[in-house]
Amino acid sequence: MKINEILKKRGIVPHEYEKIGNATIVKTNKGKYVYKKSHINKKIISYLKSRNFNYMPKIYENENYLLTDYIESYEIPKEQKIIDLIKLTALLHSKTTHYREIDQDEYEKIYEDIDNNINYLYSYYTDIIAIIESKVYPSPSEQLISRNISKIYETIEKNKKMLDHWHISIKEKTKERNVVLHNNLNLDHFIRNKSSYLISWEKSKIGTPIFDIYKLYKLYVLDFDFKSLLEIYESNYPLKKDEKELFFIMISLPDIIKMDGKEYEKCYEISKMLDKIYKTEKLISPKTSKEREKQ
Repeated sequence: MKINEILKKRGIVPHEYEKIGNATIVKTNKGKYVYKKSHINKKIISYLKSRNFNYMPKIYENENYLLTDYIESYEIPKEQKIIDLIKLTALLHSKTTHYREIDQDEYEKIYEDIDNNINYLYSYYTDIIAIIESKVYPSPSEQLISRNISKIYETIEKNKKMLDHWHISIKEKTKERNVVLHNNLNLDHFIRNKSSYLISWEKSKIGTPIFDIYKLYKLYVLDFDFKSLLEIYESNYPLKKDEKELFFIMISLPDIIKMDGKEYEKCYEISKMLDKIYKTEKLISPKTSKEREKQ
């Protein structure tokens, strides 16, 4: 069904269309609507309604075509916006918490995926260092990697130890905590009006709460103070010990730096990766970081 047919069925007369990304903003005789060629999981929408989570636009069509209210967004500083987003995420998780029996196969897969990733990272940077050390005149980006390779190795080794510790601890668990994950969180998908709203729910699913926070961290680790943001989140929705362990493991994995492209771009990406490593270490092991700063 095309957008005009959907609107006509509801007695809505369109006046103007504006394409923004994969969405179309439609101005009509009855106000503004958002139209997308997608849909949201109906079971999740029903569950959100049953838990009185009403912080999303009203949905009119949800088949292969999604039609919702358009909500105007107030202009607020991004520092306040991320705080409001964190609080709303904690509320989402709090309202939709439920428990299920542990699926050890699922946890084994998480362990194996991260362990394989760790092994790949170690091999990847070992190969890069071997190439760099064979050169008489390494480039600035290669020198930057070489000077900091011990820190990269140290981070990978710590990650492996944390992962093994987490793997042992979850074998004692019998139940796990699940929530509705928005699964597509970013500042563009948060709207502040008279209330707070989350939009773009097409990727939503059920899972462990840390995945929403992990994605926010990966996007904005260098933009905001995540120590205070995590404290705000946990003041509303405390993480379990094993959840926080897995979160720390996931955020501390170093990025893979592609050693092709323009030199200044490579240097920039390497510097960003190192900043993330040190900032994440400070979040995970504040005492260790303070001691290193004194030295």
